[in-house]
Amino acid sequence: MSRTLQEKEIRRLGGEDTVKVDVRIIAATNKDLEGEVAAKRFREDLYYWLKVVTVGLPPLRERKEDIPSLVQFFVNKYNKEFGKRVKGISDAAMKALADYHWPGNIRQIESVIERAILMSDTDTIGLNDINSELRLSPGMGIMDVEIPDEGLNFEELEKELIKKAMLKANNVAARAARLLGMSYKTFWYRLEKFGIQTVSPKEDTLPEKRS
Repeated sequence: MSRTLQEKEIRRLGGEDTVKVDVRIIAATNKDLEGEVAAKRFREDLYYWLKVVTVGLPPLRERKEDIPSLVQFFVNKYNKEFGKRVKGISDAAMKALADYHWPGNIRQIESVIERAILMSDTDTIGLNDINSELRLSPGMGIMDVEIPDEGLNFEELEKELIKKAMLKANNVAARAARLLGMSYKTFWYRLEKFGIQTVSPKEDTLPEKRS
């Protein structure tokens, strides 16, 4: 990569001759590359070859004006994938999406729309189609989750929560769904999506309670 960026030439796999190329490299990361360079986990020369023009992309919670466009994009995507004919989303549902803080960024909103399209039996996504995805059930506390500057993998977080709920519910899906404030239908869809069947105690990673 450094040779390509510096000399603008490549050598084909198994070849002996170099070939001049005229390309532009677009790279993206959710890491703090300056910190990675300082920690010697990323090559300094490559960092400076890539860092010609940088564009910072703020998290979704700071650019909520993008939410309607993202929603329509994912509606079209999953209509095609699931053979559905959902036309759009109600005003109330759109307001709920706009008011949400989106800790999982675009991956999370895609997941919400994917489930809503799959489960919908009307041509409009309503508040009831997304409500269980965006709020906790009454009586449940909100976890104090620290979100790192580089963001987090929401699907992995969601998968771990589902596994912990299954463990706590002794692998009874209906009980696990109640623990997470989800409908059984929504929870079962998540189980199938992540390929989770049963969870054994050795898979649990929760810290032990101290007396």
